[in-house]
Amino acid sequence: MKAHPTAILDPRAEIACTATVGPYSVVGAGVALGEDSEVMSHVVLGGPARFGKRNRFFPYASIGLDPQDMKYRGERTSLEVGDENLLMAYVHVAHDCRLGDGIIMANGASLAGHVEIGDHAYLGAFCGIHQFTRIGSYCFLGAYSVVNKDILPYSKTAAERPLTVLGANRIGLERQGLPHEDVEELDQAFRILCRSKLNTAQALETIEAKSFKSRHVQALVDFIRTSERGVVK
Repeated sequence: MKAHPTAILDPRAEIACTATVGPYSVVGAGVALGEDSEVMSHVVLGGPARFGKRNRFFPYASIGLDPQDMKYRGERTSLEVGDENLLMAYVHVAHDCRLGDGIIMANGASLAGHVEIGDHAYLGAFCGIHQFTRIGSYCFLGAYSVVNKDILPYSKTAAERPLTVLGANRIGLERQGLPHEDVEELDQAFRILCRSKLNTAQALETIEAKSFKSRHVQALVDFIRTSERGVVK
């Protein structure tokens, strides 16, 4: 493990041998830092917290400290982060949030409490996400979006007023290696869901009647059926 001489590492921290810690950074007690992770300068990591593989922490990030929650009374809290996430400058992740793997949050994107983000989701700059909202896997959410309903997985959603689903996130899905057949079926499903004049229940019935083979289409349907806040479409 590479650590700059000015870094402060608590002996109770667990740091992978392939991780690096930069100048003046602090890794506190109870922190577990995964393989190939990079902690740049002036970062503070508090515990208990567990970070997955290949995460990068940029200068002046403060992660895993006491939650900014009016109900917090000093009880034990913990943080767990997945693999290969990129949270850019000024991103805020509030208490009780759950983030998957391969997520990108651009500058200034902010999550209120109890938000869930699926794997490989992309949040544009300065998005604001209401508490108890779900952001689906593989979606692309445009910059400056204000979100108070669930964002569909695999979707490309623009920060118009109101928020508008523009269809499947084809470029992002192809970059993630989804087969062409899956992308095509998702595209057809989004046309039924967002471009027909059917209501949501009718659209889901039509999608299921098509007998699409892609498991990703079924994941999209399941996401909608389990939504408690409603979905943006």
